[in-house]
Amino acid sequence: MSIISAIIVLGGIGLLSAAILYVVSKRFYVKEDPRIALVEELLPGANCGSCGRSGCHDFACTCATAASLDNLVCPGAGEEAMKKIADIVGLAPNIAKPQVAVLKCYGTCENRPMTASYDGPASCAMLHTTGSGTTSCPFGCLGCGDCVKACRFGAMYMDPVTGLPVIDPEKCTGCGACSKVCPRHIIELRDKWPRGMRVWVACSNREKGAVARKECNAACIGCGKCMKACPHDAVSVTDNLAYIDFTKCKLCRKCVLACPTSAIHDAGFPISAADMAAIAERKRKEAEAKKAKESNVEPKD
Repeated sequence: MSIISAIIVLGGIGLLSAAILYVVSKRFYVKEDPRIALVEELLPGANCGSCGRSGCHDFACTCATAASLDNLVCPGAGEEAMKKIADIVGLAPNIAKPQVAVLKCYGTCENRPMTASYDGPASCAMLHTTGSGTTSCPFGCLGCGDCVKACRFGAMYMDPVTGLPVIDPEKCTGCGACSKVCPRHIIELRDKWPRGMRVWVACSNREKGAVARKECNAACIGCGKCMKACPHDAVSVTDNLAYIDFTKCKLCRKCVLACPTSAIHDAGFPISAADMAAIAERKRKEAEAKKAKESNVEPKD
């Protein structure tokens, strides 16, 4: 009998508690703008924070209550999604130019041999506190993959051969999460050109050329040949390190061909810079041969 009484009492308490919760939920219910849910459906849901908000829901709430979308853009959503969001909230769209991350380092296992061992946690942030890490270069990639772990879109992976992260331009949304977690700040966001074409200096070493070259075979030595070769004034050299301004770059790739250490990389082009140079050289020789034949003069080697 005591068991039945206990069950009845507990059941009564449960029903009373449920009734109280129901009344309280109805009494203090706050109606949410239905546009918030519509906006949130268009967002990637990664909560990467690249928009400057705490997450996708916070971004959706801000869009629904904002008077303008000028400072509100989600890199991961894309241009079409931002246009739809603008239609939902009845404001002019804020379309940001798509960006892609690039790694400003090519210190592969071959180019930059190990000079020390590390037996701590597999974290770039932790390894960075030791100084130059496992190599003599204090500016290059540490290779623990913190950037890969931070990417919410599966756009990065570690190459077991080079020991460097690889960025997939098709998957990269330009959210900047990888750039924020890199303790050496060697991941940069650059404007995404059609077909993913891009040219950048794959080095961050600011030491003098001779020192940088000893530390890595692919280091920028600050010689300035790329700057002289650029016809668009897009290349500058500061603190022994070249930099290509992507807002001025016309993708002619003359800097790529001029670099003596191959520190300037290009990607996304149907023809590589080396092949382009070979084609130009072949055409030059053909033109000289044709001219020599017409004038009955032996062509130069």
